[in-house]
Amino acid sequence: MQTELLIHANWMLPVDSRDSTLEHHSIAVDRGRIAAVLPRAEAETQIQAAQTVELPGHVLIPGLVNAHTHSPMTLLRGLADDLPLMTWLHEHIWPAEGRWVDTEFVADGTRLAALEMLRGGVTCFNDMYFYPEVTARVAAEAGMRVLAGMIVVDFPTRYAETADEYLHRGLELHDQYREHTLVRPAFAPHSPYAVSDAPLERVRTLADELEVPIHIHLHETRDEIQQSLRDHGQRPLARLDRMGMLGPQLVAIHMTQLEDAEIERLASTGSHVVHCPESNLKLASGFCPVARLLEAGVNVALGTDGAASNNDLDLLAEMRTAALLAKGVAGSASAVPATAALRMATLNGARALGLDDEIGSLEQGKAADIVALDLGSHSHQPLYNVCSQLVYTAASHRVSQVWVHGRQVIRDSHPLTLDEPGVIAAARDWQQRIRPAGESG
Repeated sequence: MQTELLIHANWMLPVDSRDSTLEHHSIAVDRGRIAAVLPRAEAETQIQAAQTVELPGHVLIPGLVNAHTHSPMTLLRGLADDLPLMTWLHEHIWPAEGRWVDTEFVADGTRLAALEMLRGGVTCFNDMYFYPEVTARVAAEAGMRVLAGMIVVDFPTRYAETADEYLHRGLELHDQYREHTLVRPAFAPHSPYAVSDAPLERVRTLADELEVPIHIHLHETRDEIQQSLRDHGQRPLARLDRMGMLGPQLVAIHMTQLEDAEIERLASTGSHVVHCPESNLKLASGFCPVARLLEAGVNVALGTDGAASNNDLDLLAEMRTAALLAKGVAGSASAVPATAALRMATLNGARALGLDDEIGSLEQGKAADIVALDLGSHSHQPLYNVCSQLVYTAASHRVSQVWVHGRQVIRDSHPLTLDEPGVIAAARDWQQRIRPAGESG
């Protein structure tokens, strides 16, 4: 077989139905897709490749899927730490966004986010922010997959004045990128408390027509539940259910406040949950009952949230936190084992975004979104279980190679599609502009 690329590594975690760990296997890549996964001895006799990459001491995994981000908010990283969610939003983040967010802000913030995520093995992200057409363009230029969120809120911003205008601009984005290899649109109504019934019903109708996901913050805090009961007479999930929004198209973010009947309803409708453990911890939002959701059959993916509330976009670190936190919340050391955490960060994320036929596992015919991590350092020795070592000890700086749709975007830990010094310089320039008067750092 003739292929463009052949990768040899010590181990492979394909995230298949058996949670396999493959030793001394190889991946053949051709025209952006995985042509074969086979033992190295067979690959050396059966595959003739234009390029061969040797990765001793490395493990290959599917590209990580960050299922919830606000990528331009990297430029607000650390701006207002250690505050409750609503204080953080209303008194700091939303005023800063009102003053500074424009196309330049979104472009520079997305480049910084893409650099951080690619260097950490994230090849696909699900984004919610203003000017999603800019995020889509920057991600595509970086060679990264993105679900560009067609943002909707009730209040006016620099991006749009009314819910109708948000929807109109979102539909323009959908038309522009509907056939793009790396960019897919998704509706992104911010939250039930920021979007009224009429726009939410319009989103549901359009999402059904266009067959795209609905990405929304939901059941994030106790205050959100109380506000919904006061203003609508029902909990937010019940309100969305009344409007017909639950189903495989719903990607519900955070979900820290859940009752047993709500978990059953999520499972029966095929709705997806995205767990953001580090952001939830930092904002004291609550604990998502991940083990109970998984036991009920709910697909749970993993997200970092924005860098303004995390404060990083490191999905490898998020995997470890998710696995550890789930054990504490469930009171069981066997809750969310390493294999489940890896699946949440890969195939479950792809499934939530409607991309599991394309990405999320290393299987023949899927897109070649591949990440290589070096497990040869002292911190990974001795190595008894590769998946456990990956989840509990690996860090983003161990990512050495990344391919997206067969194109190499990180080589030997260096970005190939982004100007790293230029990206950092732009971020520092924004720091000087945004920094409140009289502050230093």
